[in-house]
Amino acid sequence: MSDAFDYFRAYAVRALCKARSMPQGRMKHLQLVAGRIYNLLKKEAAYRPNIQHLEDFRTAQRLESSLDHRPTDSPGGRLAPAGPQSAEREAR
Repeated sequence: MSDAFDYFRAYAVRALCKARSMPQGRMKHLQLVAGRIYNLLKKEAAYRPNIQHLEDFRTAQRLESSLDHRPTDSPGGRLAPAGPQSAEREAR
């Protein structure tokens, strides 16, 4: 068994446990997607160890870190408008 398999498995378990503790919504769905990516990478690493899946791993990590820094959903289920561009469109 390769080290990559063990690392991807640990990331998958952590991501899925984190998703289970989150309330229903978009953030939970995206966290589950990150966990699924780690599981797929784990399966790939089990059959053939290579470094080509590292870009996928980095993408999943960026997704997870963006979830940690993302503002919470507004009560309507959509994210709040972002800045003056939205206000200009509404004024027209």
